[in-house]
Amino acid sequence: MTHVHDAVIIGAGFGGMGAAIQLRRLGYDDLLVLEREDDLGGTWHVNRYPGLAVDIPSATYSYSFEPNPHWSRLFAPGPELKAYATHVADKYDLRRHMRFNAVVSGARWDEDASCWEVALEDGSVERGRFLLTATGFLSQPKKPDIPGIDDFAGKVVHTTRWDDDVELEGKRIGIIGTGATAVQLVPKLGKVAGHLTVYQRTPIYVSAKVDGNVPAPVRAAFAKVPLTQRATRLVGTSILEVMMVAGVLHYRNMPWANAIGRAACERHLKRQVKDPELRRKLTPDYDFGCKRPSFSNSYYPTFTKPHVDLETTPIDHVDEGGIVTTDGRRADLDVLVLATGFNLWDANFPAIEIIGREGRDLGKWWRDNRFCAYEGITVPKFPNFISLNSPYSYSGLSYFTTIETQMAHMERLFGALQERGAGVFEVSEEANDAFLERMTELLGNSVFNAGSCATARSYYFNQHGEAVLLRPTSTISAHREAARFPLDDYAYA
Repeated sequence: MTHVHDAVIIGAGFGGMGAAIQLRRLGYDDLLVLEREDDLGGTWHVNRYPGLAVDIPSATYSYSFEPNPHWSRLFAPGPELKAYATHVADKYDLRRHMRFNAVVSGARWDEDASCWEVALEDGSVERGRFLLTATGFLSQPKKPDIPGIDDFAGKVVHTTRWDDDVELEGKRIGIIGTGATAVQLVPKLGKVAGHLTVYQRTPIYVSAKVDGNVPAPVRAAFAKVPLTQRATRLVGTSILEVMMVAGVLHYRNMPWANAIGRAACERHLKRQVKDPELRRKLTPDYDFGCKRPSFSNSYYPTFTKPHVDLETTPIDHVDEGGIVTTDGRRADLDVLVLATGFNLWDANFPAIEIIGREGRDLGKWWRDNRFCAYEGITVPKFPNFISLNSPYSYSGLSYFTTIETQMAHMERLFGALQERGAGVFEVSEEANDAFLERMTELLGNSVFNAGSCATARSYYFNQHGEAVLLRPTSTISAHREAARFPLDDYAYA
């Protein structure tokens, strides 16, 4: 407990690795990366369910400084993302900093020593001058609060803890949830199940997926002439930017952009599902963008198969043999799959207890007041703390856009700290409040505030009814501000 690392990073996914790479660039080499799982990769290590793939074009889903020319498909399958994470860790010599199966229980700022004490569940304590949390936006699985679910005698599997040994062939399978994960998983289950019942609380917008193999000559061109891949990345990012910024964040001023997205999904549904009653059940009654949409060419057709039922009547309870809905009907099941997502606002922000100056508990403070982090990365009363999964931090649709924006902020902030010969930074309350006020004003134009989202039940909204996960600016603006924010928004000591 006497040794103080330059920095302790919690999480060895793409966010944590990006932070480690940036710290190494800035001259910090005594890094400790604590990971609760048994290997690196974050989401792409934990998730292994059938059909897992990135849900935005592969060309946009990588570090811009480390492009991957070897994606096999336009939407790369999960194992390739895991392999890419391994490649990055090896190339940038990050594994030597990592400790796996290291479950962090909490962290506390030591005012006297000007460092962070990080407690692990095994009773050990690590110390670091800086603390960076990279626990991901979707890291705390949500188990549905349904009476009797623990009484089910068959196999229960959550999509974040997929059991490769679970027997699915010919089985009676029930799946709860119809979010982005279910869009990928349901078609796979429909192919092997003897009978599949999909329990839908909220339908999701799904558009056509322009997918396919990336031809070998194209991959070769990407490898030999990186400019070709950068151009492809730019096109893909621009399309995503239009979808997010115009259709979702500028909803009030550009409702036509949102209408285009909605119409594309509705046309896709109409082409694939001819039964008007089934189509009605699959049609969202909230505005496009209130909940993250998805892409699939096989999700809707799965519901047209004779052995697949879409159940929209609420679940009353689960018993040892299956699920009973509120109208008294029951479905006998062998396997129950939980595609019920994650608990963001009760357990994920932050994912561990973090205590700053004056005993301030970050999670409690956010929940008792309002969720905010200055430029999506730092918080008053939490010196030398970088929160990589924070309110107002997610920029665009590719997580790598967010990561690299935060890396740019770190470069400017730590550079200022070093130039001043200081050891501690802390963002001011005034700067944080001004940022929150600006973000709140910008969100007034978004679909979250100006549209109809009441029935979306979207994880974008916290318990205060605010959609504070996404940063309501363009990705260009976010990156520009990360590289140019006023240095006097921080105090240095």
